[in-house]
Amino acid sequence: MTNQIPELNVGVVGHIDHGKTTILSKLTGKFTDTHSEELKRGITIKLGYADITIYKEGDKYSTSLSKEGQSKGKPIRYISFIDAPGHEMLMATMLSGAAIIDAAILVIAANEGIKPQTKEHFMALQAKKIKNIIIIQNKIDLVDKKQALENYKEIKKFVKGTLAENSPIIPISAQQGVNIDKILEELTKLEIPKRDSTSKPIFLIARSFDINRPGTKIDKLKGGVLGGILKKGELNVGDEIEIKPGLSVKKGHEKTYQTLTTKILSLHKGNESVKKVVPGASISIETGLDPFMTKTDSLTGCIISTKDSLPEISNKIKVKAELFEEVLGTEEQKAVEPFKTKEMLMLSVNTTITVGIVEKISNREIELSLNIPIVAIKGDNLGIARNIDGHWRLIGWGEIL
Repeated sequence: MTNQIPELNVGVVGHIDHGKTTILSKLTGKFTDTHSEELKRGITIKLGYADITIYKEGDKYSTSLSKEGQSKGKPIRYISFIDAPGHEMLMATMLSGAAIIDAAILVIAANEGIKPQTKEHFMALQAKKIKNIIIIQNKIDLVDKKQALENYKEIKKFVKGTLAENSPIIPISAQQGVNIDKILEELTKLEIPKRDSTSKPIFLIARSFDINRPGTKIDKLKGGVLGGILKKGELNVGDEIEIKPGLSVKKGHEKTYQTLTTKILSLHKGNESVKKVVPGASISIETGLDPFMTKTDSLTGCIISTKDSLPEISNKIKVKAELFEEVLGTEEQKAVEPFKTKEMLMLSVNTTITVGIVEKISNREIELSLNIPIVAIKGDNLGIARNIDGHWRLIGWGEIL
């Protein structure tokens, strides 16, 4: 089923407590993403929250969850939701999530309006060049008509002149289940990006797991599982793959990285087991790796390709950078200061986070030495954050040269 219909990865972003979890539970039937839940379900591990198939019958939209599991109509879209934490301390995680989505739902509570984190998340989407955005004005049951309209005008002003200027704004009450079908309808209108399935594969690892229960007999053990997004190329069961930077190994005081090579034992998309995957929704890969190596997200941030296809890992990178005008995520407005040599910046590249020291600055180009090496792929986009008053704040974005 999922192979024939268009697929999209949709991130759900917004300020903490504006209702993201409730909206996701109404859309997907899954409330929170706990490890124990994932363990119970064996290998069908999801990245964010859940996958749904949207059906259309006449002018009505429903999901694979509706009508006691019996959905009518034609399946028209398969969506993988990826949840992005709303809390400011998790900005790095949010940026990693933004690296693997095609589109986003931005949640703004009508009773609270646009908060510093709303701005920061929105700019993170801009930094990652996400232009497919649906804006949800949640909690309309908590405000009167006048306040709802004021909030709507505030949102329109906020997105004016941005990639989301013409994005739909849907008033909903997630708690009361009002207008959830309108979200489904808008999800079916989002543009499907062009996918490249002919290049060498690039798979971004966003989660890594050991899915074996304690006490599992050795002959029943499953290999380490990696969850993420195939950005390009294709992967098949049986492929020999390499994982970089790989496993971090300490030798004395030195930390080195060991590239891992293994075989794909099985591929899973949603609840389906498949033989081959092309770019699209989130997938999980069961590998021949010892599950000890993949437990508790230890390989998150790595990149997979077929053997001998990835560049060497880099401890230094050159970036063409763009700075925002003001610091986001803070209550008071502060201008973003220019880069300084020897300053420390946090970089989010694909699903990995590293810290770099600025070595050289010339015009808009900066060179950085990294404390955690990355697989630097030319043209990749990255988020740049600076430590301001003890918090990492997004100050701009860049492109790897």
